[in-house]
Parts: sequence; C-alpha cells; structure tokens
Amino acid sequence: MSDKPKEGLDRRDFMIASIATVGASAALAVNAGAANAQDTAAPAAPQATVYTGDVVQGKKVVSTLDVNDLEPGQKHFLYFQGVQMPTGQQRYASVIVARGAKPGKRVVLVSGVHGDEMSSVHTVHTVMNQLDPAQMSGTVMAVTDVSGPAIEAMQRRWPNSGRGPDLVDMNRVWPGNENGATATSRHAGLLFNRLFRPNADVAIDFHTGTTGFEVSAFNIASMDVPEIKAIVDLYPVGQIFDNHTYPGVLHNAFIDAGIPSFCPEVGAARVLDLEMIAQFVEGTMNVLKHHGILAGPMGRTGKDAGVFVGNSAFPILATEGGFVEHLVKLNDKVEAGQKVAIQRNSFGEVVAEYTTSVAGEVAGLRSDVSCEPGNPLTFILYHKAPPEGVESYPE
Repeated sequence: MSDKPKEGLDRRDFMIASIATVGASAALAVNAGAANAQDTAAPAAPQATVYTGDVVQGKKVVSTLDVNDLEPGQKHFLYFQGVQMPTGQQRYASVIVARGAKPGKRVVLVSGVHGDEMSSVHTVHTVMNQLDPAQMSGTVMAVTDVSGPAIEAMQRRWPNSGRGPDLVDMNRVWPGNENGATATSRHAGLLFNRLFRPNADVAIDFHTGTTGFEVSAFNIASMDVPEIKAIVDLYPVGQIFDNHTYPGVLHNAFIDAGIPSFCPEVGAARVLDLEMIAQFVEGTMNVLKHHGILAGPMGRTGKDAGVFVGNSAFPILATEGGFVEHLVKLNDKVEAGQKVAIQRNSFGEVVAEYTTSVAGEVAGLRSDVSCEPGNPLTFILYHKAPPEGVESYPE
C-alpha cells in the first residue's frame, strides 16, 4: 500500500492515505483465487452456443454463448445458466444481445456485480433500449444482474452459506474458477469463460457507490493504456481516477485477458440518479460510435465537462462515533488543510473536526449520518507522483 497515517490516532484531524490492512487482505485473497483459477481449463476462444433446452419465462437458456451464432439485425433475449444453488436449481443471468446487421466490434456492458447499485443497471438498460440492430455494425451484449442473490436482497455482497453464513464481494473474485470452493467463484468463472471473454473486444463494468457512501460521476481507468484512454476520454463526466486499483475486480480481469476495459461509477447506491445516468449513457454511445458500431456525431466528452484527473483517492476516516456534518460537496475543489467535516455526539457537542492534507476534488462522501471510528467519511481525488502500488478506492 502507499502511505502511512500522517498523524496520530488521537488527533481530531486524523487522515490516512490508503486503507492498508483491508486493501492488502483483499489483494492476497484475490491473488489466491486467481492462482486457483489457472488450475481450471477455460475456453480461450469463442465456442459454439450451447442451448440447454430449457425455457425460462419464454426465454431460451444457454450455458455457452457465441454472439456470432445469433441472427444479425435483431435483439436477442436469453438466460445464461450460471452456478447451481443449494436447492439444486440454477442461478440465471439475463443476457441482452443487440447484434448488428453488419459485422463489427463486440462491446460487452456489465452491471449488477454489486447488488445495491441501481443507477448502473439503469444506465445499461437505457443504452440497450436506444440501439437499433438493423442500423448497427457489430454487437453489443449486456448483462445487468451478475450478482443475482445480492440484487434480490438489495445489498452489496452475495449471501453465501456454503461454509457458514458469509457475505462475498463478487468484485473481488474475478476471473473466477468454474471448479472453485465458493458459489461466487464458480459463478464468476462460468460467466467470464463462457459468456464475457469470448464475446468481448471491449468491456465496460458499471458500478455506483456503496450503500451509505455516495460518489461523484467518475471513471476508474488505466489511462496509460492508449485503447482505454481513448474511450474513457469520451465520457462527459467530471472526474477520472487514473489507477490500476487491485486484482480481482472485473475490469482488471478483462484487461488481463487482453480486452480494454474500465469501470464507470454512477453516483449513489440504491437510487436512480437520472441526471448522472444521462452522462454515462452519452459517453457509452460515444464509445459505440468510436468503434464504428453506431453512426452519427459524437456527443459531449470529458473535455466539455472539464474533467479532473487524479491518480490517488485519499480517504479521511472517522476517529469518533457520532453524527457527521459535511462542509463540502461532491466535486468541490479542496486545499490542503481545509476543514471538510465535523462530528457531534448524542449531546450535540462537537467531538471531532476533519481536514484534508491533500489538494484535489471531493469524489466521495459518507451519506449515512451516523458512523463509528474507522468509517470512511470523505474521499479526495488528487494527483500524487509517482503512484505507489495497490490502493483502495471509493466504489
């Protein structure tokens, strides 16, 4: 991890430059999962579509998909057969494929990896509803309910009882392992090997902030990769987090497989932010035009939005329990030493004041007013040189 706490734990303006213990633990767990995944032979190239013979709610079920097998010039609605559940029934993922009348690039749009991220789902739905396959060159495939059990519970993590009650963050297990020890690893392996990777020339994995923590409109991307930078710059959003982040997240699994990918963050969890969604829809349509899938002029881009690029996210953590009042808003520019929040106890007394030791822009704010020590209150997107290693970020 990057920096150590700059001041003692007893200081009211406690700040930390990265959450070392959590991030390192996640990286170790993910690296172990990735190593296990190598033990399983995975399809390296598109395989013929396999229909299971089942029909669910009028939609055919596939266990492997090659979009080239589908009729051109049409939209196709399928279910993908994922992991088996404790009942013996299958977990299905919804698949929408807009296959253009002419050949071209294949773009995969993903959302629902975390179950509380609704604006990301709506963003993908909106893009797909605007596509006319008869006028397209290439294919756009969308999956919006990757982590079905988490979505059904409207919570971030997948509830798993395979080895005792557990909540698994599915965005820490990619590319998964079809024969892995957990349902999430097996589900990820099936999706990645048989649905995502074989059908992607470009992939976008949409997210939002997590429950209790709101984020601005920004993209997480490896901007030193020219193919990624070219498409991330097409989004009319205010911020870019230029960071490779850590292993195990879906967009990095795509990159490791040679597929340009990045992660848009579309505001707060559990709600639909229609104004922010429109920005990401416009940017995604720009990406499809950039790759020749759609015709027509480009919409607004990052240049029009005056995008701010930072390579590190500086978290300010609570040192007290109590009720938080923010003194800044999302996208506000801040200077080192600026006070950004205060905290009161149950008597209304101010028990903590929090300042930032870096200059940058506010990228995330805790939306739950009450908190306990250690909870992130604010993330400041800023630029430091050079970036150091693996860092946590405000999902």
